[in-house]
Amino acid sequence: MKAKYKEYLKLNKNILLGFAASIIISAIVADYLEDQQDYLNTSITLVADYVVFFSVFGFLFYLDNRKKYRTETGNLQKSLLKSDLIKIVTSLGIGEVIYTIVRWVLQYYLLQIDYDAYLASIVSQMISTVVYMIVLNLSVKFTRLYKDR
Repeated sequence: MKAKYKEYLKLNKNILLGFAASIIISAIVADYLEDQQDYLNTSITLVADYVVFFSVFGFLFYLDNRKKYRTETGNLQKSLLKSDLIKIVTSLGIGEVIYTIVRWVLQYYLLQIDYDAYLASIVSQMISTVVYMIVLNLSVKFTRLYKDR
């Protein structure tokens, strides 16, 4: 398998594991805040989602890429690291904007039509994650993050 496809798989694995952890925590937070106003429940649940997702994703991404930016002598390849960081932040940023809008609107709507808070959180996050994954993978391809070196 080509190295760039392995990189895509590692990135997607890390994102999906981050989302898996954040789905569980977000559902718990949403259920705990069920008696709050719908917009507060939605907003606080989204914050919890981000904290958990970025903690898990960041840790896993670091584990997978910690050796990628080192030379054989152990020196840091700063130009490669800087280039890839700009590309990954751009790709994640575009996806996060779309994810945030879709998730917030969808969870708020589901709460308005009397879904249970935990279920509204899970459904909105699952749908938003699918949209996010599509946007992110297109962005990564467009920025050529994993182009053949």
